Amino acid sequence: MTHNFQAIALLLIVSFCGLHTANALAQEVSAPTPVQMDYFGITTPDKLSAATKRALQWKHLANDWYIQFQTYDLKGDLAFESGVVRRDPSAVIQENGKYYVWYSRSVGPSQGFGGDVEIDKVFPWDRCDIWYATSTDGWTWKEEGLAVPRGEMGAYDDRSVFTVEIMKFEGQYYLCYQTVKSPYNVRVKNQVGLAWADSPDGPWTKSPEPILSPANNGIWKGEEQNRFLVEKKGDFDSHKVHDPCILPFKGKFYLYYKGEQMGEEVNFGGRMIRHGVAIADEPRGPYIKSPYNPISNSGHEVCVWPYNGGIASLITTDGPERNTIQWSPDGINFEIMSHLRDAPHAIGLNRSADNEKEPTEILRWGLTHQYRSGDYHFIRRFSSHRMSHHTAKGEEAAK
Repeated sequence: MTHNFQAIALLLIVSFCGLHTANALAQEVSAPTPVQMDYFGITTPDKLSAATKRALQWKHLANDWYIQFQTYDLKGDLAFESGVVRRDPSAVIQENGKYYVWYSRSVGPSQGFGGDVEIDKVFPWDRCDIWYATSTDGWTWKEEGLAVPRGEMGAYDDRSVFTVEIMKFEGQYYLCYQTVKSPYNVRVKNQVGLAWADSPDGPWTKSPEPILSPANNGIWKGEEQNRFLVEKKGDFDSHKVHDPCILPFKGKFYLYYKGEQMGEEVNFGGRMIRHGVAIADEPRGPYIKSPYNPISNSGHEVCVWPYNGGIASLITTDGPERNTIQWSPDGINFEIMSHLRDAPHAIGLNRSADNEKEPTEILRWGLTHQYRSGDYHFIRRFSSHRMSHHTAKGEEAAK
């Protein structure tokens, strides 16, 4: 009986909220203009559906931010190799007449959490090191070898280092990446590490401590290795901080990252994954999380770039705003600029592109990863093109 009462109460609350939202929307939307009526095909302006009211609030109708993607196989050492996992490519930079990319690399299949997590490989990104490769044309790549290894036993990064990103600033190179300390169980709290070098070929010096950690205000329920049992969920990043990317911005350094919450749930947009930002005065930190976090309602791998005095962000995979490109004038408050059909996973941007040429120029080509199977992933190339019109075969586009 108690459960029925709770269900009815919840239904009434949801219904009231929905009615309140609809009424608020009706009050906010003014009568459509003649141009809007023609654009949207409105013939009864006194009878507008909720969908039409939402459409009348759209800001970006002639869209410079809408693109479509294609993906292609690479040649050379980054082509698929049986038994080897290569995934999560960094951004591509151009140095010494070559393109450089860094990525997560491991070998062998993964066994999941059903066995001995001290011995097994639980994920394809478990027991990874960071490797790098070079190319003269962006298609055929040569694997150059190890860049950043896992730490010694007992270190914060002794189990895996993975999902790396590159930043060059004032002649020095910085790699930020995820870290896991053994044992890799379902409640382990991932952190972010940093390494730096005077050359893209290394050698790399690793920070002795993580530069970013999860919030420490969630409370697990009991001792069982179950990540969904919590007494208190805590902040949006109380379990893991993932997918770091550092950008120089407005005289400071903005570390964008993906947060995962203890007791993570699924809502109407799928997994509750959101992004945050931490800001430092120097590339090596200390990084202080923004009080405005989280700065997105959705997302997975972080993909951000400077544009027009602000920061653009490609949001993919999870949440109600997935597959959108967003932009913020201050790097914190983002607005949706376009919705996409889909987007590649774990995009590594081409940082040598002229990112100010147009909003999505930096997405014209880059690298991504693809699952060959649940155990084996490999790196591919993507390209994109703007789509501002559509035509049938043999039809001339509007001018």
